[in-house]
Amino acid sequence: MTEHRDVATGPPDEYVEAEVHRLLTEDPDVAEQGITVVRRERGLMLYGEVESPHRREEILRRVAERFPDVPITIDIGVIRAQAPTEIEQLP
Repeated sequence: MTEHRDVATGPPDEYVEAEVHRLLTEDPDVAEQGITVVRRERGLMLYGEVESPHRREEILRRVAERFPDVPITIDIGVIRAQAPTEIEQLP
């Protein structure tokens, strides 16, 4: 699912890119290392995968709150993690 939020007119600099990445990895309520932040001509793109729709929405909310003037394109998918159906036998 891709979302686009375009608020500002100029491209973000590398400091904004680094701040968004730091928020995603260092904020204890987010602590998400599976999201990549890439600077584009008209904003930032966040892509990767998370384990639940709730997690995805929380990331979107936090980034939008912290960086309201940064145009952001979101392409974060949800991994459908399931418990193993068989016991793994090691040799």
